[in-house]
Amino acid sequence: MNFPILSSLILLPTIGALFIFFSKTNSKKYQSSKYVALFVSFTNFFLSLYLWFLFDSTTHEFQFVENREWIKGFVNYKVGVDGISILFIILTTLISPLCIVSVNSTVKKSLKNFLIAILLMETLMIGVFCALDLFVFYLFFEGGLIPMFLIIGIWGGERRVYSAIKFFLYTLLGSVLMLIAIISIYWITGTTDVIELYEIGIDIKYQNLLWLAFTSSFAVKTPMWPFHTWLPDAHVEAPTAGSVLLAAILLKMGGYAFIRFSLGLFPIASDYFVPLIYFLSLVAIVYTSLVALMQEDMKKLIAYSSVAHMGFVTLGIFTITQQGIEGSIFQMISHGLVSAALFLCVGVVYERMHTRLINRYGGIVSIMPKYSLLFMIFILGSIGLPGTSGFVGEFLILMGTFKKSFLVATIASLGVVLVAAYMLWLYRRIIFGELIHKDLKKMLDLNKSEIFILWSLAIPILFFGFYPEPLINTIEISVNNLIEMYNSNLQINLAENN
Repeated sequence: MNFPILSSLILLPTIGALFIFFSKTNSKKYQSSKYVALFVSFTNFFLSLYLWFLFDSTTHEFQFVENREWIKGFVNYKVGVDGISILFIILTTLISPLCIVSVNSTVKKSLKNFLIAILLMETLMIGVFCALDLFVFYLFFEGGLIPMFLIIGIWGGERRVYSAIKFFLYTLLGSVLMLIAIISIYWITGTTDVIELYEIGIDIKYQNLLWLAFTSSFAVKTPMWPFHTWLPDAHVEAPTAGSVLLAAILLKMGGYAFIRFSLGLFPIASDYFVPLIYFLSLVAIVYTSLVALMQEDMKKLIAYSSVAHMGFVTLGIFTITQQGIEGSIFQMISHGLVSAALFLCVGVVYERMHTRLINRYGGIVSIMPKYSLLFMIFILGSIGLPGTSGFVGEFLILMGTFKKSFLVATIASLGVVLVAAYMLWLYRRIIFGELIHKDLKKMLDLNKSEIFILWSLAIPILFFGFYPEPLINTIEISVNNLIEMYNSNLQINLAENN
């Protein structure tokens, strides 16, 4: 196939952003800009589905590869997808148009610029999951800092500047170390091509330091405990669409990068640091769940919940088992859908009451039955109830963990109970009980655009909960190849040491 489908997916949102930027505006709240953004983002979504249709899941090889010289003798623009990356591209192209639809009432100023920021974010996020050159990956990975910094800093809440700067500094600190590591890899091997690096390997004497440098960036982005403190602040201050992008896609970049680079490029170091990852993951699962139980702000509770869920993801990845890694990928896709939906649900009531405090609600099931039903689906998805996509991911992760360590799996299972505790507590306090606050009676149930957005997320959550096979089939061969490559490198190293 000669058509550059991946470059089209990457560039189309940017082209749309440029069109909006240079277009003349009128006084009708930039509706034309919104229509352009919607057209571009939905086109990208259907193009990503076409990519999935063309994708051959029977091979582990990278497909639709585009390789063009960029900086002569140093960097090639190289992109491609395998079973692991293609699902994250589809998740990105699904969430982006839903964010644009949601800005009807959530963004009051500079709507045109906000749409440009979202479209640029989409370009950079897709680029992350396609990149097959370390330097190109770095540009996409860190480029997302700029539009997200602007989204939080311009359209956020009262403490938006503080939260935006904190988000920027945390992420930048980790990224500097990763840049140094990428330069070091080029100096050691003479290439930054990911496929070539898989084949030639990286000298064992450099792996530990390089692994730590890469992990410093991935851990902040995921985020792992104790690098998570920027996330609750960013979520609280970000507008609804910003929170959705942050939770659904940006956090997944770290998990994806762990699979693609930490395991793929540094297998010896990954094996060495497995106990460290287990410890940090378990602390994230248990500690942040307990912190979530203490929250009075809905967004903060869901933000801490995200840290706990990503703890499951890192745990599953570093079991380095078929079930564990498949479960982690499935969990990231599921959490992308569920967390996006939960933040959108918070946005719905916030737009009506202008408060996120849990104690300001209660008994709204009688006035917002449609909202209550959909909110329940997303709460159950977050808990991991059988029949939702959340169950499949967590079940596979725990299966993989039990294979490696009974103790670690037992402690992680405690996190499942804690998630159920704070999520059901949240739902009960908001939805059930008496309608004590009389001003809640003026709240209207979901409008047509809100129903469309939330059902667009609820359907895949339920569908893949009952029928996970399409996702599992897509990732199975690629994950199996990754594990075989990992184990082969370990055996070679063991033989050399003996």
